[in-house]
Amino acid sequence: MRRRALKVTGVVAALGVAAGVGVAAHLNGNISRVDISHGSAARPDDVDGALNILVIGSDTREGLGSEYGVGTAEGGPRSDTNLLVHISADREAAQVISIPRDSMTKAPTDCEDPASTVDNGEVRRWNDNFNQGGPACTVKTLEGLTGVFVDHVAVIDFSGFQSMVDGLGGVDVCLPKAVSDKSAQIDLPAGRQRLGGKEALGYVRMRKSLGDGSDLQRIDRQQAFMSSMVQEATKTSLLLRPDRLYRFLNAATKSMTADDDLGLRRLTSIASSLKGLGTDQIVFATVPTEPYPTNSNRVQWRPEASEALWAAIRDDVPLPGQDKVRTSSHKLTVRPSAVTVSVVNDTGTSGLAGQEAAALSVQGFTTSVADIAPTSSVTGVLVHHAKGDTESARTVAAAYPGAKLKVDDTMTKGEVRLVLGAGARPAGEVPNREGADPLPSPSVTAPPAPTDVASRTADEDICG
Repeated sequence: MRRRALKVTGVVAALGVAAGVGVAAHLNGNISRVDISHGSAARPDDVDGALNILVIGSDTREGLGSEYGVGTAEGGPRSDTNLLVHISADREAAQVISIPRDSMTKAPTDCEDPASTVDNGEVRRWNDNFNQGGPACTVKTLEGLTGVFVDHVAVIDFSGFQSMVDGLGGVDVCLPKAVSDKSAQIDLPAGRQRLGGKEALGYVRMRKSLGDGSDLQRIDRQQAFMSSMVQEATKTSLLLRPDRLYRFLNAATKSMTADDDLGLRRLTSIASSLKGLGTDQIVFATVPTEPYPTNSNRVQWRPEASEALWAAIRDDVPLPGQDKVRTSSHKLTVRPSAVTVSVVNDTGTSGLAGQEAAALSVQGFTTSVADIAPTSSVTGVLVHHAKGDTESARTVAAAYPGAKLKVDDTMTKGEVRLVLGAGARPAGEVPNREGADPLPSPSVTAPPAPTDVASRTADEDICG
């Protein structure tokens, strides 16, 4: 499929031309606010440049009428859908991670108490976190389990989802067979078709009429539908219809609860930074799970596979099993000879750090091998640098496409620590290298990263 850039900046610009700045103020005023740091005494480090946005689909039924149950869900609202959207620091890739709502994980016993954490907490079902403590509790649990810092959160309810689909003029899906599901309020024929908001809500929520009735299969269907929504929302024709743009954005903001910093200005800034991102660079994946031993209707995260996924998010590298390696077009402003690099081998593969130090040295870097025992906790390549010294780190990272940058308070300006993890590739040439000697041929390779995280890109045809 032809690559299509995400024209979200154009959406905002077209809307402004059509209706003026008053529209922006109105849309911003639609959004309800929540403090996502409430109850968290200690949070993970905020990774330099990358963005993590937790999108929660609440099963609140306000405004939908009796067919969905009037008011909120029984027992209070829960998180019907949980998505962590990770946007890479170089803005050249995005991953959307689905967290199964029926996952049994550790969680803080009392999310209101800063002293109550995942480590000293209890085991409960994932979507009960939202029920017990709202978005802040879900964020606190996710950060405590994964070490991933959540920059922003957005909560969308049933009514908002339905209105957003209608604002787009519907979304295409492809059904392998006809579906009639009374509880989901849909009756659809087989084949490709366009769904309006009410039908779309039933389609992404139904469990009994397609597949085995599990939440995991429903997640697959939700991801396919989101892929179609991305493609629909980025069509150039949408930019030519300010009325449709307004309906979509008005529906999205009216149904949204977000953190204090996620307003229209911040959303516009994020959209602008993604103007070159194509749908083939948006990857959907699900946290790897296995049956929960004491309840066949629940699942638990598979320890090694799920940690490999979260490590990739923390390290801002492609997910395990992804073939594509990101490259950056960022212009380098620091020459290699101005950077001192200590190389850490976190894989246990003998000789790897020395090999990479030599490959950097011939390009002008001052290098050394750090005597640090491997922890096997890093996936890909991680570049530590001092605060305010991103450009030195970018020069080193240019030798390792997909490398993640991280601020480290122990580093000084001009000094970088390069950490090689599972799946790290040998160094390539940096665009502003110094010296003409060829790079030495690599004799050892890092062990492969785990490959059992299933994923799809947003441009994959849902009809297969």
